Amino acid sequence: MDLQRTLLWVVFCLSLAMLWDRWQIAHGHNPTFLPSQVAQGPAGAANAGRPAAPGAPASAPGAAAGTAPGNALPPTTATEAPRISEKVTVETDVLKLDFDAQGAVLWRAELTQQRGPTPWKQMGLAGIVYSLLYPNSHPQAQQTIVLFDRSATRNYVARSGLLGAKDLPDHNMTFELLPGPRALEAGSEELRVRFVAQSGGLELRKTYVLHRGRYDIGVEHEIRNIGTGEISPTLYLEIARDGDTKGADDSSFYSTYTGPAYYTPGDHFQKVSFEDIHKAVAEAQHNPPALQLPATGKVIEPSTDGWIAMLQHYFVAAWVPPAGAPRQFYTRQVDEKDYSVGATLALGAIGPGVSVKRDAVLYAGPQDQHTLEGIATGLDRVVDYGRLEPICKPLFWLLGWLYRAVANWGWAIVLLTILIKVTFYPLAAAGFRSMARMKEVAPQLQRLKEQYGEDKQRLQQAMMELYRKEKINPVGGCLPMLVQIPVFIALYWVLLGSVELRNAPWIFWIHDLATPDPWFVLPALMMATSWIQYKLNPTPPDPVQAKMMAVMPFVFGVMFFFFPSGLVLYYVLNNMLSIAQQWRINKVIGAPKKA
Repeated sequence: MDLQRTLLWVVFCLSLAMLWDRWQIAHGHNPTFLPSQVAQGPAGAANAGRPAAPGAPASAPGAAAGTAPGNALPPTTATEAPRISEKVTVETDVLKLDFDAQGAVLWRAELTQQRGPTPWKQMGLAGIVYSLLYPNSHPQAQQTIVLFDRSATRNYVARSGLLGAKDLPDHNMTFELLPGPRALEAGSEELRVRFVAQSGGLELRKTYVLHRGRYDIGVEHEIRNIGTGEISPTLYLEIARDGDTKGADDSSFYSTYTGPAYYTPGDHFQKVSFEDIHKAVAEAQHNPPALQLPATGKVIEPSTDGWIAMLQHYFVAAWVPPAGAPRQFYTRQVDEKDYSVGATLALGAIGPGVSVKRDAVLYAGPQDQHTLEGIATGLDRVVDYGRLEPICKPLFWLLGWLYRAVANWGWAIVLLTILIKVTFYPLAAAGFRSMARMKEVAPQLQRLKEQYGEDKQRLQQAMMELYRKEKINPVGGCLPMLVQIPVFIALYWVLLGSVELRNAPWIFWIHDLATPDPWFVLPALMMATSWIQYKLNPTPPDPVQAKMMAVMPFVFGVMFFFFPSGLVLYYVLNNMLSIAQQWRINKVIGAPKKA
């Protein structure tokens, strides 16, 4: 009996730790439950920490070992966001992009078909609380998602250029915008925006190719030697962002990863947090000899495949270099609050009059796994499920299949919950049956405790004898629950990370499954059903433990007031099915007794 209570207590504590783990991350602390793998400072994190003067080259990642394709990192930009030299705005049916003629930098990307969080004045009774926990969703806040942005509160841009000899075209040099349309015309499937710059004996033509209905942007880099001597430049692709990890879709009660990531065939998907980059830089600055090597010993080996990205909840920006082209990835701290992740690609020797072309893909959009999977190997892994990915992936596939069948994400969640419950019915039934039997013998166990008092040895012997007599396994109610826990946690991450649930309605007052219930109906049902489940289970003999178990439904209920309604819907329905299942099993077990 005591063992069963202990295991039940462990289960509840693990569940509580998982939920509060999100709160810890949101407030700058390390996760306490199932933390995701984060790379501990790749090459370049240490030696790229000291910002160079604009236009000055820095040591390339791994340069000391001779592994980097290029011999420099991109020049840094001043801490304050520079003024826009010439704003160039282009539009498609899903994107509105602003470029700066200085560097042909993409400094603003508005996703016109992706709506921001629901304004709090439309959130019913949850309005005041919601406005406090989601300050970025004020009614005057953006109505569409803005990914890249350069403003007083945000510095988030995508850029590229050339390194090598002095004064080569980079993101600090002024480009000329070539004539052409700036909006996707009716009947057209493609829009091309061309920039050109000449300097240091090279001409760089940068062409952004946008497509109808797509968030991936083709970026063509054509490099021509217009000088009289041979030049060996390096192309860099970089995403720079400030280190603020709080987004409009984040809550104070849960948080997802925001920061750089990369993928190579050797390392697979790795995240390098802003904090890890800063720590590596600080260590390198206190140990000057380590500037030539990563402070943490983590090296991103040169590769001929892979990509770099900047992640946030539901959305991602990523550079995908051309397949087969050798590349070296790096991360660095540009200044006190800005960071960057990028790739360098050596172009080899280019003789006079010779041209070299390197195409890349710049993605700026939602974390749609099906779309990302078709752009690059492993790019769909930006929807990070951590160690539970082998369970999460099939669950997401099944959820998508159900959605295609019923055309509603809410009902797809309902059907998925039922299918999971049916699948685990034998295990759950065994657990409930064991718990019901334990509840029946609870009075006898209490009498044994009173009879033997402090004699623990004789009490344990008497309890084991009672279990044998009644044919009860004291841990029979816990083991089935432990088997199901990974699936429940995996579904939690699937529902929390699925961008498909954003602005997806269910029924009646639920207009967005990715935001909290505006009338608190589902969280209230969550609290009520959790309390009913508690009452159906045997009361723990320990008074302190009993009080803690009694307060658990209310603790969970309060937290779920601020969780996405799609996630709460799953737990409410799961509780209801568990109650019905437990009631039925209790009735079946009790029928022979009454007879």
